Amino acid sequence: MTRPAPAGWNTWDTQYHTAAAHLPSGLRIRLAVGTPDGGLADDFTWRRGLDRLGHHTVDGEYAEVTLRCDDARVRLVFASPEPDVLAALAEPHEADGHRVHLLIDRLPGAAGPVTADSTGSTDRLDLTAGESRWLLALSAPATVRTHGDGLRLDFRPGAAVRFTCSPAAAPEPDPAPDLEALREKAESAAIGSGGWLGRAAEGYQRALTWNTVIRTDLGRVITPTSRDFVHQGRDGFYGTWALHGWDTFFCGLTATWIDHDYARGIHGQILEQVTPAGFVPNRVSDERGRTDDRSQPPVGAYTVLKSYLSTGLSDETRDRGLLSETYPVLLGWHDWWPKARRGPHGVLAWGSDPTDDPKSATVDSTRRESGLDDSPMYDEIRYDPATHTMDLADVGLNALHVVDAEALASMADRLGDTGTARRLRAELSGARERTDKLFWDEESGHYRNVRADGAFDVHLTPTMVYPLLAGIPDAARARRTVDTLLVPELLGGSPPLPSTSRSDPGFNRFYCRGRIWGPVAFLVVEGLRRYGLDDHVSSIVDDLLTLFRDEWEQHSHVHENYFSDPAEDIHPFEARSDFLLSWGNLLAYLAMQELADPRPGGWRFAHPGKPATLTNLALTEGRLSVAAGDRLRVTLDGVVLVDAPATTVIEDYARTADSVRAVARSAGPGAVTLGVPGAARTVTVEVDGAISTVAVEPDRTVTVAVPAGRVPLALR
Repeated sequence: MTRPAPAGWNTWDTQYHTAAAHLPSGLRIRLAVGTPDGGLADDFTWRRGLDRLGHHTVDGEYAEVTLRCDDARVRLVFASPEPDVLAALAEPHEADGHRVHLLIDRLPGAAGPVTADSTGSTDRLDLTAGESRWLLALSAPATVRTHGDGLRLDFRPGAAVRFTCSPAAAPEPDPAPDLEALREKAESAAIGSGGWLGRAAEGYQRALTWNTVIRTDLGRVITPTSRDFVHQGRDGFYGTWALHGWDTFFCGLTATWIDHDYARGIHGQILEQVTPAGFVPNRVSDERGRTDDRSQPPVGAYTVLKSYLSTGLSDETRDRGLLSETYPVLLGWHDWWPKARRGPHGVLAWGSDPTDDPKSATVDSTRRESGLDDSPMYDEIRYDPATHTMDLADVGLNALHVVDAEALASMADRLGDTGTARRLRAELSGARERTDKLFWDEESGHYRNVRADGAFDVHLTPTMVYPLLAGIPDAARARRTVDTLLVPELLGGSPPLPSTSRSDPGFNRFYCRGRIWGPVAFLVVEGLRRYGLDDHVSSIVDDLLTLFRDEWEQHSHVHENYFSDPAEDIHPFEARSDFLLSWGNLLAYLAMQELADPRPGGWRFAHPGKPATLTNLALTEGRLSVAAGDRLRVTLDGVVLVDAPATTVIEDYARTADSVRAVARSAGPGAVTLGVPGAARTVTVEVDGAISTVAVEPDRTVTVAVPAGRVPLALR
């Protein structure tokens, strides 16, 4: 099942955070605030009055937001304690003449008005919405009047209002359910964090769940990266909804630890938009359609594989559907690139095919395929109508295509498609060699883009580090790349990884010309981790976490992009950094990975060097938590998986129904405790090849002495 299913109550409406809507009836109840001068405010966005995000479950069981109107604040809670029942609270503070109003109508596209059995002053209403009938019970009398095709309910100034709305034919629900108890229940199951991570897990989850809406044209639940970005009524760029290619894959990745079905639905929502040519489009929206001329960076297979690895402790338990449902389209998209995007020097280049769209086959469209629309990398490029590409060989694209092949080969192995796995691995070898040879600049000591005339391009961006994620350089060349580029005057410093080098004449701190972007940072850090460049990783992740926490904990924002210079204010509308854009949570995800990171060889658990907690990651086996204090402790639903000295790093961890394997890496000897699966009273323990049989402790653990170094462990 894909969650959330298009049923029941949730914050489905694309335009309003302050509305609860019922599917499939389309009944909508939203909050408005009356001002002392008789005005009515109901168009709250992140630039107009939305103040703080509370918890929001995937399924709409609980959602809370605080908004501000002048000096008044209103706490709004929606909860669904029973199927098809909405319980809500609108609680003004410092109201001073402000009052709560409820506007009752229907979602766009739902036929027919909302009517009531009576008007005037009442605390109970029988509502009719299309063919459905509802009972609305209020905690205080309201004056009811018609309002367009619906109703408007007015309450006295400063009054807090509770209400329930339930199907008329159902038994009448509790008129005043305990919303605080529902909040505590919902929050207890949410991802949590503390210590070094602060409240980062809050922003991580809420950036996704508050952006999940209904496509009323298709009855399809989607999670765009941002309501504000995609909706014209919220100062956005599209009609009511839009999805973008690589944006959606990163949302699906970070959704996995919240709910696997939720993640599968997010990945699926963009894959179902694959074009007749076989590629995932740059964009699809209600009023601007699908970009059949261009794609976006090929990160689908890598993010889907990472999602899959995140769902369990071994292939025995992981969510296989994340692979089987996505693999055919992802493989077709991978094979499309070399057929459609051969540019200068016979390697891949960003492009745009001629279509009926007058904006296709232009320089601007090729830039947009890169996902870095206004990057200075593309200031001087030209469009080549013979190849349908820009006249610049792009190292970032070629590296990501290698990453895509490697991830697809791993997926093919797991799905039993051995022939394709062999074909992809044969492709990998040649692609790595060609990329390394063409794009490496020995004089500069790092990779660079290459112009059509064979000269290295002058612009430097973090995409020049992508070859590390693809496993292209040897260890020495990888170290030289990062030591050369990640310096303060180029791509390092604090905060790190501006989208354009600070030395670039095109650097101006705006958008892709200098801001810090979650997707770019994620791809760079994943590459650094592949080569074990932990000195760079720890400083980068720490700085990016600080950016994320400051904006979330002070302002309740998760940004589209973040400043690379503290002198820049990214909050004004003109700065164009949306306040709640889902992929901004990648900065939190990078820090969370320092404690728990699923990798192809197995999980990595580590202490970040500062006290920290990470709780309730959703796995198929249960809820995974990591506590980094005096020791490193990993648990599954409270059962110990690992208890190790703080200086020990656990790598390649996998747990099946009857075995555990891992590698312990430590600077000195110590004792590592491992949880024992199954019901055996004794287990075979292997430490670096030495095998012994030991008794299982009453708490279902065994403790083994581990020498210094990198030591393989196994329990059977």
